[in-house]
Amino acid sequence: MESKRSKYILIGLSAFCVLLIGITSFKDGFLNPLRSGIGYFLIPIQSGVNRAGTSLYNGISSYSTMKSAMDEKQQLQSQVDALIEENSRLQSEQFELQRLRELYELDQEYQQYEKIGARVIAKDSGDWFQIFRINKGSADGVQVDANVIAGGGLVGIVTDVGANYATVRSIIDDVSRVSAMAQQSGDTCIVSGNLTLFGEGRLQITNVMKDSDLKDGDRIVTSNISSKFLPGILIGYAADITTDETRLTKSGYLIPVAQFDSLQEVLVITELKEDMMGDQQESTQTGEQS
Repeated sequence: MESKRSKYILIGLSAFCVLLIGITSFKDGFLNPLRSGIGYFLIPIQSGVNRAGTSLYNGISSYSTMKSAMDEKQQLQSQVDALIEENSRLQSEQFELQRLRELYELDQEYQQYEKIGARVIAKDSGDWFQIFRINKGSADGVQVDANVIAGGGLVGIVTDVGANYATVRSIIDDVSRVSAMAQQSGDTCIVSGNLTLFGEGRLQITNVMKDSDLKDGDRIVTSNISSKFLPGILIGYAADITTDETRLTKSGYLIPVAQFDSLQEVLVITELKEDMMGDQQESTQTGEQS
């Protein structure tokens, strides 16, 4: 019984092997229809999956590239902003250095007078600095009637002083009058402030004697006879000097050397004209006693 069962098993295995050999021999022809049928359904699905995968990959790549580009743009923009800020700072420092250099040259030009530097901290409304305030006051030796210079010449005079500030009225103000003279000839005149006229960049010159030698282009400086302004400070240059209708005097215009639309730093002369005159009188009296 056991031998018959083994025999049947052997015959069955042999038949299965023969069947496998047959299938293997005819697999291409047998499986081609099945493969074609499966491919008919699977290839479109595979193509769709491939397209979806490619689109997803491209989308992820594009997003990654775009994010990287945005980050790089942000970094570059930050660098540009930093460079712009640095450039502005350097330009500001350069302009300030130029202004301070001009003040130093002005200080050297009038080195016979004691001076202190000051910054403009406020001004009246309007386009020009006709009335303005500086950050130095009585604690720094500033007094009422102290002369103020900048931009190559006379700016104005101190009218009010606090401990840490002072108010300056410039020579372009309507109430300003400066006793002046032509540096070349010594002919005297009056330089009058006029805000309306200064809209053309000019001030008025009056009280010039008809036989004076004052002419266009002459340097106009503060005169020796001024009661408040120290002598020899450049105010500006004469222009369009003509004889008045009365034929008794001449008049014209003055182009000021100081820039009254952009004052930032000034020099204040701490010595007053009245003090200088008092010292001269004392020296004269001492000399006479000797």
